[in-house]
Amino acid sequence: MHWQEPALGLDPRGKAHRPYEFGGKVSVTTTLDRSKGGQFIAHVKTLPGNPYDGHTLATVIPETETQIGASLARIVADRGYRGHNAPPDHKLKVAISGQKRGVTEAIKRDLRRRSAVEPVIGHAKAEHRMGPNFLKGVHGDAANAVLAAAGYSFRRLLAWLAILWRALVKAVLAEASDANLASPAKASSRHRPPSSPIALLHGRQSQFWPDRRVSRARAWLTTKYLK
Repeated sequence: MHWQEPALGLDPRGKAHRPYEFGGKVSVTTTLDRSKGGQFIAHVKTLPGNPYDGHTLATVIPETETQIGASLARIVADRGYRGHNAPPDHKLKVAISGQKRGVTEAIKRDLRRRSAVEPVIGHAKAEHRMGPNFLKGVHGDAANAVLAAAGYSFRRLLAWLAILWRALVKAVLAEASDANLASPAKASSRHRPPSSPIALLHGRQSQFWPDRRVSRARAWLTTKYLK
């Protein structure tokens, strides 16, 4: 126990290279279905006192449903949640890794997706400072976990906005290319029309524009935002 952090816990990991870890336990809930923009963190909560994993579902499940505004159809967890205390109306919705009874093909597919939460936790710890916490006390642990989860989800939102921006710029460039092809008399003789609209995504179509300054701006735009 650290003299500056009385709430610091000792977690036996059972691994040869790391038998113990010092810190606090954090519950992370992500979406189960695949997503092109990445898995979002739907709920995060610090669990002071190092409680048993299975005894945290009674608190985590209602808070998750309140936060997302929808009822959970299925909860997939690892073996550490055996003997859980999920709410009565959710007990049959919880699937545990290694479970044999009542496992249908749909549940088997969902259980294969359980490990999708591991890279989410890894990115949150490595890139968003969920691992090293410099905020003091139990409230500092809670604030650090929430801020790290918010930063991770904001990065996923930026990925979605990047996809939208690429589609928008692609549509604008395709419309400009069609307008240039519709008026070939205005184009210089040294410029040739693009062979296909797909070439507009690689930043090599500057020779299609009659004005050198416009062609440079267009090449920079496609190189900056469409690669």
